[in-house]
Amino acid sequence: MLDDLKVREFTKEKARMLNPLQLALIGDGAFEIFIRTYILAENESLTANKIHVKAIGYVKAKGQSCIMHEIEQLLTEEELSIYKRGRNAKSPTVPKNADVRDYRMATGFEALVGYLYLVGDKDRLEFILNKSIEVLNKEEV
Repeated sequence: MLDDLKVREFTKEKARMLNPLQLALIGDGAFEIFIRTYILAENESLTANKIHVKAIGYVKAKGQSCIMHEIEQLLTEEELSIYKRGRNAKSPTVPKNADVRDYRMATGFEALVGYLYLVGDKDRLEFILNKSIEVLNKEEV
């Protein structure tokens, strides 16, 4: 089904020109869909509300910060640059339930996911997302 969906891909140059918070917005959505699909695949009998509640544990800033601590050394130079741009971006808000450092690292993670999604680097995106699940399951979200 998704194979028929045409995702507008960006060139790497065009994607790098985007504001890191724009990349993070796209990455947030892509990661949320990935996590919800993962949770549903693990237990198809969960209600929509239970999927949502379980997903919150995976997508919160603390979890994404843990992911970055684990995978940062696995990133390419280009990916590290995108991550750092997102991490260092000046966000107008910080959630009240998140530590500022965790929130910034999470924004960097989301920018990286958004970048990989937009440029259509499916292999690398899949690698990062699967590593994310490994890290989060190890942390017992």
